[in-house]
Amino acid sequence: MKILFKCTLAVFLFIISLLMHMFFLAKRRNVCHHSYSVDSENPERKVLSVFFISDIHRRRIDKRLMKQVKTFGEMDVVVIGGDLAEGGVPLSRINRNVKELSKLGQLFFIWGNNDREIGEEALREIITRNGGTILDNENAVIKVHPSWAICGTDDPSNRNVDVQSTLKNINQYKHLIVATHTPSLFRKIEEIIHPELMLAGHMHGGQIRFGKYGMQPLGKFSEQEGKAKLISNGYGTSLLPLRLGAKPESHVIKINY
Repeated sequence: MKILFKCTLAVFLFIISLLMHMFFLAKRRNVCHHSYSVDSENPERKVLSVFFISDIHRRRIDKRLMKQVKTFGEMDVVVIGGDLAEGGVPLSRINRNVKELSKLGQLFFIWGNNDREIGEEALREIITRNGGTILDNENAVIKVHPSWAICGTDDPSNRNVDVQSTLKNINQYKHLIVATHTPSLFRKIEEIIHPELMLAGHMHGGQIRFGKYGMQPLGKFSEQEGKAKLISNGYGTSLLPLRLGAKPESHVIKINY
């Protein structure tokens, strides 16, 4: 009986320790840095700085995260890549998060599959109140780099994705960023154009992984010949506030052009 009790206690303590580790891992503030160059005939090279964060869900954007981002210098663009919120998140917290992010640079938001759970009009009001732009299957110029535009699609969960509308009149820009909440839309975009940067989140990197095994693949950044793709693990969690093998992350992308 003593051996059985000790084994049971050891298993119990291991599970508690693992859950605590997963909980604290999910609360980490990781800012990943990516840098690459776009082929350009411009003799005076410039740098476009982008901060990308997706899948915030219930997390708070706090001063410590903001301080980390600022160590990379001024941001030209801030992209909230969907799932800023979900049902049950207080509107006051969402407003604080958006307000903090808007301090970093020109703010853009695209819809995720959970955002409308808090009420579409309420979320629209929060974004616009804080000077942000909601990309509803449309594109907009990046003010401090007017040769660049950012295009954003709605989320497939709303059955309102319109890629043609998203890419309307893009010929007036030299360089493009395309943001979609789910990376499954990358293929549809690439049937028409090959942007300099594509951004997505949604899959949380699987959120809880055991070695190489997870419900979804890990996020990654890849670049080839001046064209880059970023699929983020996301910053928050869904269902359970736990992570394992898929660290939370946000991203600073420096594009030389």
